[in-house]
Amino acid sequence: MSADRLEQYNGADISEDVLEEAVRIFNENYGVWGEDAAKTSRNLKPGDRVKLSKDRLRREYLPPNADCSFVRVLTDKRVLGHACACRWICNNKTVCWVTQLVVHRDYRKRGIATAMLDGLRRDNDDIYGIMSSHPAACLAAARAFSTGLQSVQMEVVRDYAKVVIEASPARYVRDATLRGSLFQPKDATGAVSSVDTNFWVNHTEPLAALASVRGVSDWPLGDLLDGHKFLLILEAK
Repeated sequence: MSADRLEQYNGADISEDVLEEAVRIFNENYGVWGEDAAKTSRNLKPGDRVKLSKDRLRREYLPPNADCSFVRVLTDKRVLGHACACRWICNNKTVCWVTQLVVHRDYRKRGIATAMLDGLRRDNDDIYGIMSSHPAACLAAARAFSTGLQSVQMEVVRDYAKVVIEASPARYVRDATLRGSLFQPKDATGAVSSVDTNFWVNHTEPLAALASVRGVSDWPLGDLLDGHKFLLILEAK
């Protein structure tokens, strides 16, 4: 992405115009609702695009009671993607949590997600986290915040998950339920490190991506269940 431009903002400096463009990128590129969309809300229909409003983006993904950051990548003509994060203190450690990561569908597999996440990093961060149904987001986080997927330490995920999630100022993070054999050894669903978010997005694309990843490397987070997201937590490198 050498020809692209990275812009960085603190939470209080994010203008309404920047938020409006972020909402447009999300609504056009994030994904569609799955067959059980009504479990999230009875007004949702399978196949409809997942959308959010500008107010909800600011309220839930850039919560006003948290130290938030926002980055985006642009060319001269368009915004290619954005990433949001919020920070909080947990057990005297600074947690940086990626609350949203979106790349325009025409510009994926170019390192943009990794570059944006790298742009969120601060020297005083101790822990990084992300919940995502897409393996590409987890891979980008592993590259930006550590040295790649092979460096993921599952005991770090296990030891930090509950306390970090419960302390989060982001409601959707705080309300998620830990799921998988990493947290419940008798779990036989195939999930290893996941969260139940009651977010019933269509998993066709993420499952295809997961199959591709598993074809070339070990995938430590297990299967992707409907209504769930993968959970990845990393110590700062």
